Amino acid sequence: MKRKILTIKTIYSEEELIVLLKERNESGFHYLYDHYSGALYGIILRIVQSKEYTEEIIQDVFVKIWNSIQQYDSSKGRFYTWMINIARNTAIDYLKSKGFQNELKNQSLPDFVYNSAELSTTNNSSDFIGFNKVIEGLEVDKQELIDLAYYQGYTQNEISEKLKIPLGTVKTKMRNALMKLKDLLKDYQ
Repeated sequence: MKRKILTIKTIYSEEELIVLLKERNESGFHYLYDHYSGALYGIILRIVQSKEYTEEIIQDVFVKIWNSIQQYDSSKGRFYTWMINIARNTAIDYLKSKGFQNELKNQSLPDFVYNSAELSTTNNSSDFIGFNKVIEGLEVDKQELIDLAYYQGYTQNEISEKLKIPLGTVKTKMRNALMKLKDLLKDYQ
């Protein structure tokens, strides 16, 4: 006689999930992964432009979330935003790592050309959460700033040098871009 195991689908609020994670509850971690991995994967893929590297980085991101959940402070922002920042910073750190830089130097030219064409940022299949559509609501110069800072990992000093505009102007335009983006994102909550 076979026993049938009933599974009950549980839905946690953001607050309940945070409590479970802080209690080191494994089902909370599984829920976190099941519900947020697709969105974080898309963000990382957009930055590193490689499915292979993205799969490696996504694991690191979830380990960092699990290990640093005690540092999350809801008064400073939403949990999802906190996770996006971890994913973004981990992806940028990976791109800047010596191991990755050496791997790029050792990659043969044909492989590099084929990979970059296949995984170009114009490939919209990496946009799992529809963020490209939100970004399109910004003026072109604001889109460029967001792209340089958040997807290519440029600092504000580097953006200033690249665009040949004063650092103060970059800071002001970046602040305006982020405020406009915040307004646009209100429609998606």
